[in-house]
Amino acid sequence: MFLRLSWKSLLSRKGSVLLTLMALTVSILVLLGVEHIRHQSKQSFSQTVSGVDLIAGARTSSVNLLLYSVFRMGNATNNIDWSTYQEIQAMPNIAWTIPISLGDSHKGYRVMGTSKDYFTHFRYGQQQTLRFAQGREFDGLFDVVLGADVARKLGYQLRESLILSHGIVSTGFSDHDDKPFTVVGVLAPTGTPVDQALYVSLEGIEAIHINWQQGIKLPTKPGADEHIDPAMLVPKNITAMMVGLKSKMATFQVQRAINDYRAEPLTAILPGVALSELWQMMAVMEDTLRLISALILVASLLGLSAMMLASIRERQREIQVMRLIGASPWFLFRLIQAEALIIVLLAASIAGALLSGLLLATGSLISAEFGLHISANFLSSSNIVMLTSVIGATVVVSTIPAISAYRRGLRAAGN
Repeated sequence: MFLRLSWKSLLSRKGSVLLTLMALTVSILVLLGVEHIRHQSKQSFSQTVSGVDLIAGARTSSVNLLLYSVFRMGNATNNIDWSTYQEIQAMPNIAWTIPISLGDSHKGYRVMGTSKDYFTHFRYGQQQTLRFAQGREFDGLFDVVLGADVARKLGYQLRESLILSHGIVSTGFSDHDDKPFTVVGVLAPTGTPVDQALYVSLEGIEAIHINWQQGIKLPTKPGADEHIDPAMLVPKNITAMMVGLKSKMATFQVQRAINDYRAEPLTAILPGVALSELWQMMAVMEDTLRLISALILVASLLGLSAMMLASIRERQREIQVMRLIGASPWFLFRLIQAEALIIVLLAASIAGALLSGLLLATGSLISAEFGLHISANFLSSSNIVMLTSVIGATVVVSTIPAISAYRRGLRAAGN
């Protein structure tokens, strides 16, 4: 009876109620969306790499090293000499290493030179291994393995040929068109930057740069590259390396040994610690977005309170009739708060449905463009807390019009 009366009262003022409902829906959608995408992005970043104890590269900040070695963002300050890599690889506490050579690209996607150990030892998420959706790992000099998003977006199939480009931006004079690569494998989707890259052998990287100097292709005679000297395929340097240890107890010992390496300045980082530093740097932006969405919600709730307060003045006769049939001032107080809660709960339901629909519709686009897999299920613990706070705030802001209705009920009884 009580809720039905509240509902019919709202329907009698459907014009102003609808506008308020729309404003609240948009503000709750923004609030839930910002929190959900923030949480999912953080989770997606944290699951990008696992099982790697250390990442080593030329002397730089830990965040920069993490960004270019794992997320393929930015560039290295310098390279690591191949002899240095071999010495670190031979350290007694090191179980395995994954060399990383960056610098080339294909149609905007990074090319990563590495060894077969990448497919064996690299882990993501909850210690998940890389799997092949099609084909196999590279074996020949000019074999290439594609990340899932690269294959899907560019439409490549097995045994197709492609040409790599020198540097990040592809131009006609920067193409390695004299040495095309053949697609031999496509990795299964991981929801990480692994999907956004192409993978070739270190020897393949050296082979395409044989006739290059200072980033410029040198003129060669036809057929000069038919017989490549194997000695020319030994890497001169690499960009970074991932390290797996025999014992976690040796982590800080090996890290210190790499940081103090005398032959050249190096930096060794713990991926988890570097990720924490990255999120600390982004905390200001996160808090700003949350503050803006909260202010939008507060404005909408104040608009709800103003709408309810204005409606009290127009409902004087309604209040008098309810008092005549025995409704107490406290009944009127609760009625106004119930109406406000109905509007907010409706707005939250619509906002939740819209958010899920938008995430379902744009999930593949977000994954392809940004490498982030955002779940359509927004009901995380943080968003439930947000919704509970919204309901609590609604009770608070609806108190002003509810008190007005209470007072008018008292005056109606006096008359």
